[in-house]
Amino acid sequence: MEALRITSAVAPPQSLIKAHLSKPIFTTPFTHTTSNLTRFSKSKLTKLNVISPSVSTQTETGNLDHQDEKFDWFSQWYALTPVADLDKRAPRGIKALGLDVVVWWDKNENAWKVFDDRCPHRLAPLSEGRIDQWGRLQCVYHGWCFGGSGDCKLIPQAPSNGPAVHSSTKACVAVYPSTEQHGIVWFWPNTDPKYKDILTKKKPPYVPEIEDPSFRTTICARDIPYGYEVLIENLMDPSHVAYSHAGIMTYSPPPRVKLDREGGAPIDISMQKIDINGFTASEHQGRVWTFVSPCLLKGSLTIKESSNNTQEKMVQKPARKHLLIFFCTPVSPGKSIFIGIDARNFTVWTDPFVSRWMEHIKSNLVIDSDLNLIRVQEEKVMEVGPSNWLKACFVPAKADTNVVAFRKWLKKYAGGQINWGTKFSGHFPLTLPREQLMDRYWNHVVHCSSCNGAYKGFNALKITLQVFSVASVAVMATIKPGMISVARRNLLAAASIVCFLGSKWLSYFIYKNFHFHDYNHAFK
Repeated sequence: MEALRITSAVAPPQSLIKAHLSKPIFTTPFTHTTSNLTRFSKSKLTKLNVISPSVSTQTETGNLDHQDEKFDWFSQWYALTPVADLDKRAPRGIKALGLDVVVWWDKNENAWKVFDDRCPHRLAPLSEGRIDQWGRLQCVYHGWCFGGSGDCKLIPQAPSNGPAVHSSTKACVAVYPSTEQHGIVWFWPNTDPKYKDILTKKKPPYVPEIEDPSFRTTICARDIPYGYEVLIENLMDPSHVAYSHAGIMTYSPPPRVKLDREGGAPIDISMQKIDINGFTASEHQGRVWTFVSPCLLKGSLTIKESSNNTQEKMVQKPARKHLLIFFCTPVSPGKSIFIGIDARNFTVWTDPFVSRWMEHIKSNLVIDSDLNLIRVQEEKVMEVGPSNWLKACFVPAKADTNVVAFRKWLKKYAGGQINWGTKFSGHFPLTLPREQLMDRYWNHVVHCSSCNGAYKGFNALKITLQVFSVASVAVMATIKPGMISVARRNLLAAASIVCFLGSKWLSYFIYKNFHFHDYNHAFK
């Protein structure tokens, strides 16, 4: 595999990747700036030693530029949810960065809005409300209505001939800056008026391949019952795939010398310099990883194809590219939002037959297969203290370069963990039983338009089969002998049995794919 090089005809100013590399492996026009962003100076690569007294292995990482800067978690864009999973007829409540927000469609401004999820009247959740006939967000506790700017439009209890109390600033809802990009609703977690026009100064991270019509993309979102920190490091860790996801997915081509059944092998990762905006790393197999702080992780692979056909060599074909794009949003200690996009500019024969909910079944299986591992791991990290991660963990191989770099970045610029402000006091939620920890319905299905539709359809089919099975038995019991032939009676009995067995199989299928699917590594 060759190192990946992705170029774009249009690169926004102050491109992140250009800031990261003096001689970039690839360039991606991420629009990611800070209010005082300057161009970073070139720096020579140094070695980060991740060693024990008995093993010395050096992992390439870069100098930490802007060492005196501190990362401001509340001055960034965060992904909330795919637009495909929202209903314009109803508001939806979401928690992100410790904030309770409500996302709703403002038909008057033709845009998704993000408000503070509490009515200024008696603090009832607006996410339990409705959109009225005039396109206003209505609180269903007392009927107060709000426009897209957060202004109160109606207080039903206020007399019409009295003071216009609805025009008071105290009657307004706090509005968060928001935008739609890549089919995702984003928000800026600060309602200070000075950020009202923040979108004109700083935009969410941009990945051009998602908007490229030559790429086929699928998107999946899920609420994750472990924290942002371990979510990010797990997604950028290639060496765990062969073991944690055994039998589900593979990552690397088979090694020349097979060391074990799963096919684990050394992964040589080279790291460029790290700064407050993230880092970029490349693998010897041609995959390039880009972390754009705080929420974007992108893995890009150019698939090298060899051809002995001279005619094929003369015809220039676009390189086959496969991208894994992850947007990760902190929710609270021990919880996060995951939005994953799979993008590729080539097709496989199964594409026309695979629906979005089918893709999600596999995605959820991948997530569940190492979910309990990561949750327990996170508890142990919290015990030793996030700032002591590099001391507590032994990471001697280059395969851990991405993870070590992320923990370095987190410690240097954020003190080793997320700054929740005054929202949380360090309390970490207790571990739930596996059935609740890996529950797919409340963490994904209930909010996913595709999976929810499939879930309702399969349940309707199950009930139909059960009704037909019972009705067939009732008909056979009530029909007198001789009214129908023996052959038809036998056929009806067979159909009743088939429908009954089909309904039982559907019950198992629904529970396993839309509720809970345990994963026992000992038997994989």
